[in-house]
Amino acid sequence: MIETVKIQSLGAQGDGVTAEGVFVPGTLPGEVVRISTTGHRARLLDVIEPSLERRTGDEAGAHASGACTMWHASDAFLARWKVDLIAQALESRGINDVQLLPIMTSPPESRRRATFTGRRTKKKIIVGYHTERSEQIVPADTCQALHPAICAALPRFEELVGTGASRKGEMRLAVTSTQEGLDVAVTGGKPVEGPLYGQLVAIAATSDFARLTWDGEPVVTRRPPTVSMGRARVTPPPGGFLQATEHAQYALTDAVLSAVGDARRIADLFAGSGTFALPLAEGAEVHAVEGDQDAVDALDQAWRQTTGLRRVTTEVRDLHRRPVLAREFKNITAVVFDPPRAGARAQCEQIAQTEILRIAAVSCNPATFARDARILIDGGYRLDWVQPIDQFLWTPHVELAAGFSKT
Repeated sequence: MIETVKIQSLGAQGDGVTAEGVFVPGTLPGEVVRISTTGHRARLLDVIEPSLERRTGDEAGAHASGACTMWHASDAFLARWKVDLIAQALESRGINDVQLLPIMTSPPESRRRATFTGRRTKKKIIVGYHTERSEQIVPADTCQALHPAICAALPRFEELVGTGASRKGEMRLAVTSTQEGLDVAVTGGKPVEGPLYGQLVAIAATSDFARLTWDGEPVVTRRPPTVSMGRARVTPPPGGFLQATEHAQYALTDAVLSAVGDARRIADLFAGSGTFALPLAEGAEVHAVEGDQDAVDALDQAWRQTTGLRRVTTEVRDLHRRPVLAREFKNITAVVFDPPRAGARAQCEQIAQTEILRIAAVSCNPATFARDARILIDGGYRLDWVQPIDQFLWTPHVELAAGFSKT
């Protein structure tokens, strides 16, 4: 059905919402638009009365990529909206009067980590992002968020897809720009048999690839790819988690250091490869807990190779199934936790039973953060401040760091 409607608000994923509850991607509150509706979702046909917050002219036409679903909104609007997402999530849990600090936004062309989809057909090879709720892949070559080193290598990624992808499936390419070059981890490719190995080696040799892995198996390591975490240099596991921009990593680290203050014995939970544990170790002893063995190995190796750090102990542990119990925090004076989007409900229930003085929380999901914050507050903690951070430009995603204390 084709109809003309007015957009009332934005949903949590950035889609416009009509008074009837229909979701319309690519729209902003207050706009009058013509849409084609199917159920509770619609396709935007035309903007009849645009918002003053909509990009205009050439800027609006230079759509960044399929991943940048909110490119049509002004940067100022997005900054306000992302802070509001956090505020609304907290208010939904009865957490009011929180000090929300000004949002810190990563600059364009700073995204150093991205995961692309690659597909090979009879007619073409495409590397890019899936559009929302679609099998269509939008090429990444116009993405203004990506680091220039990644953009420059897109033709090489197409070579990888043309050489190693079957016509029946899709390949995934997890790419990280490191100090030594690109770290490329491919999954979903053809088995590395016969001439394929030599072809992959040749592609890597003519590219700025520091390392190329294929379905978990190393193909080429010309230089171990490293990233700085404080004074330490870490070689993350292939495809391993890393903050998407260096700017956000530093902003989050500064917030964590501020939250833990002068604590001298810190537990870093969901520690990854040491984003926070290693900088913290410049002034405190740290016990780092992470569920991925390869990430823990990378953290431990970096600690051992860096002079001047205090003791860092590590533990491989699934904190969702087996959280650190309240009694296990003996002698710990501060806790840092940085869980995945599902949050850290079970772990926060244990922390709330302790007398730990300071907590630094990092989250990529305001809703689960608010839930976990409520648990801590009910356990006697005070939420002192929240620092919003936007490292995924022109998307609905927002990160945050927060400081809790108990007196």
